[in-house]
Amino acid sequence: MKNRYMPTAIGLYMNYVVHGIGVIIISQNQNALMDQWDTDLMGIAKVISMLGIGRLIAIMISGRLSDKFGRKPFIYLGMVTYMAYFFGIVFSPSVEVAMFFAVIAGIANSFLDSGTYPALMESFPKTAGTANVLLKAFIQIGQFALPLMIKFLVSSGLWFGWSFVAVAVILVLNSLYLWKRPFPDQEEKQAAEGTEGAVQQAPTTKFKSKPKMAIEGVAFVIYGFIAQATFYLISQFIGTYGEKAAGMAAENAGVLVSYYSMGSLLCVAFTAVVAAKVRPIYLVLLYTLVSFATILVMWAFPTPLVCTVGAGLVGFFAAGGVLQLGLTVMGEMFPAGKGTITGIFYTFGSIASFVIPVAAAKIAETSVRNIMLFDTIIAGIGFVLAVVIFIRYRQTIDTSEA
Repeated sequence: MKNRYMPTAIGLYMNYVVHGIGVIIISQNQNALMDQWDTDLMGIAKVISMLGIGRLIAIMISGRLSDKFGRKPFIYLGMVTYMAYFFGIVFSPSVEVAMFFAVIAGIANSFLDSGTYPALMESFPKTAGTANVLLKAFIQIGQFALPLMIKFLVSSGLWFGWSFVAVAVILVLNSLYLWKRPFPDQEEKQAAEGTEGAVQQAPTTKFKSKPKMAIEGVAFVIYGFIAQATFYLISQFIGTYGEKAAGMAAENAGVLVSYYSMGSLLCVAFTAVVAAKVRPIYLVLLYTLVSFATILVMWAFPTPLVCTVGAGLVGFFAAGGVLQLGLTVMGEMFPAGKGTITGIFYTFGSIASFVIPVAAAKIAETSVRNIMLFDTIIAGIGFVLAVVIFIRYRQTIDTSEA
């Protein structure tokens, strides 16, 4: 059936193509930016790290405010602050100024997340898992397109900054496109006020008993941390692990990241179809179990074949959308404040992005193989949490009409 919010969703997905570009645009232009800022790779790394700081600053409060003031204002706030980031970075005279604009980018990401995830869950209540997981695909599209754009600029002898200007222009055009598009929370408000133009409300979740924030709420929050940590460790250390623990040649170990990325993209395509037919909670449980088992085998049997197959499987089951599926299930169990729960869920995922690399670096000082043991423990905890969430879901949600 045709959904009247589909044109709105297209604009929301386009924002995440730009977001995917925004995450890597500094590293992709690092040589030009090092010259502009008179710095080295450490200076570039400092700027990139500020994206996470900005995200942590804003994600909690932006989620709550999205519930209060609506999805559309925060999506536009995200677009405007992302524009400031792109123009700010390309014209920054120093690392310090660039760090400020990188914080702005993290805030922009938080604004987009707090408006977009709830908007998609409200626009497609019966296929919320598919709608959210597709964001991952559009992020990957942006990260695939940017290197091609930069290659064209370099080969043509053009200014590197056109890559920043181009994506800012895309945001301007998309803001015009979205201006008149309907948003479900706006129309529900119109219905409550008795105005015209509202559509039928989305079916509400039926409960057998009320979910408890102290049990499944806490489990979801920790799961957000664990899910982020699980695939972040693999994405950052799989090449080193393949070389040092499995004895692979450096060039072959480097390709493991490509298998990981390929698995992630395949999972997005698979989940987009399956999540429309199967409740996301079942996929969360399955994906978490297989990723735990795969990482366990990679730690116990570090051979080139195991690492090659394992990289693809972890990309599929741990990095292909399980984080978005977890948020979808949390939104189903706590439907009253989707913006707030988005903020809470992703706050702890952001914390993992800071804590885990530091912990892994310390562990690597003793043995690279211990990093995989560390990830096995983390993934095991994630599976236990998934089981707890699954049991509580079955106890609280009425699935008779599934």
